[in-house]
Amino acid sequence: MTASGKLWLSSAGQRLNLETQGLTREFAALWLRERAPDPDTLDPRTGQRLIEAAELPLDLTLESAELNGERVALRFSDGHVTDFPLAELIEAGAEIDSSVPGRRLWDASLAEPPRADFTAARQDDAALLDMLENLHHFGFVLVSGVPTEEDGMQALIDRIGPLRRTNWGGIADVKSVANAYDLTMTQRGLEPHTDNPYRDPIPGYIWLHCLTNAADGGDNTLVDGYQAALTLKARDPEAFDCLTRVAPGFRYHDDTTCLEGEGPLIELDSQGRLSRVRFNNRTERVGALSADALERYYAARRTFYRLITSDELTVHLKLDPGQMLIMDNYRLLHGRRAYQLAGGVRHLRQGYVDRDSTASRRLVLRRQMSSQPSQEASA
Repeated sequence: MTASGKLWLSSAGQRLNLETQGLTREFAALWLRERAPDPDTLDPRTGQRLIEAAELPLDLTLESAELNGERVALRFSDGHVTDFPLAELIEAGAEIDSSVPGRRLWDASLAEPPRADFTAARQDDAALLDMLENLHHFGFVLVSGVPTEEDGMQALIDRIGPLRRTNWGGIADVKSVANAYDLTMTQRGLEPHTDNPYRDPIPGYIWLHCLTNAADGGDNTLVDGYQAALTLKARDPEAFDCLTRVAPGFRYHDDTTCLEGEGPLIELDSQGRLSRVRFNNRTERVGALSADALERYYAARRTFYRLITSDELTVHLKLDPGQMLIMDNYRLLHGRRAYQLAGGVRHLRQGYVDRDSTASRRLVLRRQMSSQPSQEASA
């Protein structure tokens, strides 16, 4: 698709205005200068900055801006000349405008979960990229064809990045055991939650692999935490604001482990956009705040809880042997219904993979795929 737009300077050249797709976006001259995509400013191989950005003059201005097809040519007051791809500026502006850039929100009306095939993703880069893009967009992906062996997921993890080890080990069992120290290892139902908010860093992605699932019950529940947070913001802005400001603690202790962390249930980035959702009733420990602050927090938490347990936001599915859920632990709230072992065995295995290695693999594959000539062009 060909991009188009209209350019003009404002604030005595300190601002570049770009009108495109019915929206006007404003870019600071200094921001454009320190990101100039040329070999004098950024290393062509690594993309790392070659100039000392803090030494650029604070009164730097743009002397001219011209749209040449798909490029934006810029001349700065320090004499530097560069040009940006127009599409890059459009994309940067779109991310600023979005509450959840690059994400697709969903609720109970989601007709079909995003899917992937284990063998295809393990053997083919295009299939792996498709899986990772779906994971990024939707916050989860349902993978089929996983070997029903205890470490069956490992071959696909190895295609992405290292397995995150915890006090539970690498890939750990999720099944009912006697004298369980963690409620995950019981038959009880689990409320929608995110995993391990007491860790630093919190594990980025949960890999949940089904070996057997013949027990009565035990269906998985999935809730888009971003959708829930934005629904809360629309319906009760004060509750949303409260949950972005109060940072409860989270704690996990056993005979060999002592883990403690804290953070708001709804976390925003520096631009005010959603970056993370936490909810883990089992391990939350709210500090002794003022009575007024606690009353506001408890009311806001209840409102959020009612949303994440509502039918309107919840997707239900039951994993079959050889299926696996990969879930974004910064976005997705997952739970399960109680189950009875009278009907058979329920045995799942779970591992974690961090966000940085997952994001890196997706972006590198995207770059490699975009640089490959199409079959038509090479025919």
